[in-house]
Amino acid sequence: MNTLKIYETFSSIQGESTHAGRPCFFIRLAGCNLRCSYCDTSKAWTAEAGKEMTIDDLIDKAKESRLELVEITGGEPMLQAGTPELCRRLLEEGFEVLMETNGSQPLHTLPEGVKRIIDWKTPSSGETAKMFAKNFQSLRSGDEVKFVIADDTDFANALEVIGKYSIAGKATILFAPVFGSMPPDRLVAKMLESHVPARLNLQLHKFIWGADAEGV
Repeated sequence: MNTLKIYETFSSIQGESTHAGRPCFFIRLAGCNLRCSYCDTSKAWTAEAGKEMTIDDLIDKAKESRLELVEITGGEPMLQAGTPELCRRLLEEGFEVLMETNGSQPLHTLPEGVKRIIDWKTPSSGETAKMFAKNFQSLRSGDEVKFVIADDTDFANALEVIGKYSIAGKATILFAPVFGSMPPDRLVAKMLESHVPARLNLQLHKFIWGADAEGV
């Protein structure tokens, strides 16, 4: 597939992951198969929300940004057949490529050079049952696994999943408090108490531009 449904493209800083704070060009694909309770990009839920763009056009836009780091996000990028080819082309052009995915779709078709940020949907999301277990059984060096934490049940679920799939030591573990729901200091206290080998993942873009800002 040479075309994809794109909700938006923009240059900003990385707000999350171990790359937080780095200038980055974002490609947000349209369409998602999940409806998480805490989703902050619901406008990209449907494919109809996007416009068709060719891979060549997206490569050109990435080059025009003059940034080395590109993140492909959504929506859920892995719902579109052309996503692996887009990743391959970006890598071929010398970009550092991040992929944020909701954890529900197989990832084996992604090129080796892609840095995968894989969400595990905790109970408060309402979508835990849709996780694709093999993603967490076959983690590779450089992967990051993100847990969005809204309450104590989410935190307990994260600890259980980390143990079940032996994630520690295989991938970087990210704990992200739900903005406006889980106070960051409370999550930090729980992380220190449990000795979980995770990294706090604040959404920097929301602190800079506000929770409702788009295109940043």
